[in-house]
Amino acid sequence: MSSAATSNETSSADTPAQQRPPIVGPPSPQPPYPILVSGSVVKGFGRGGKQLGIPTANLAEDAVERTLRDLPVGVYLGWAQISGQRAVWPMVMSLGWNPYFQNERRSGEVHVIHTFDEDFYGRTLNVAILAYIRPERNYESLEALVEDIRCDIEVAHRSLAREAYQKVKQCDLFKTDDDATSSGSTTTG
Repeated sequence: MSSAATSNETSSADTPAQQRPPIVGPPSPQPPYPILVSGSVVKGFGRGGKQLGIPTANLAEDAVERTLRDLPVGVYLGWAQISGQRAVWPMVMSLGWNPYFQNERRSGEVHVIHTFDEDFYGRTLNVAILAYIRPERNYESLEALVEDIRCDIEVAHRSLAREAYQKVKQCDLFKTDDDATSSGSTTTG
């Protein structure tokens, strides 16, 4: 992992969104990626959609601690799927303390890059983390935070467009019961 992935939080003035690289990660995901995690979606602080206009699916604390406890805080990109759905969507995930909001516990907040008609609290969210985008930062304003998140989303789109990153959407984490049935596989109960 790059040294940036282990650095402490920085100010938004240190690295403006306009000066960030347009694509992150090597041409294909390298260890420790992909990092696969599944967890229930729980109610968060209600800030993503309401305050920021960027809704997030908050992973249950046990999923964050069980699977992501050794991962440095920061913003990551990858793929996400809601249980019971076939679609796999691009995502960005904030893992950390969210210093702008002064969180008291570490959280995993996934912004699935798609517009949904309804919330999916209580459903399982499957996530394949494929690359580190940037460290967690504090911000002088809500507008600066939103600008950086929008930049993260653009970086994710460009980075995930590469063939090796696209292939991860076919991993077993994202298989549905329909996939097993259509491929001739059977399951026993």
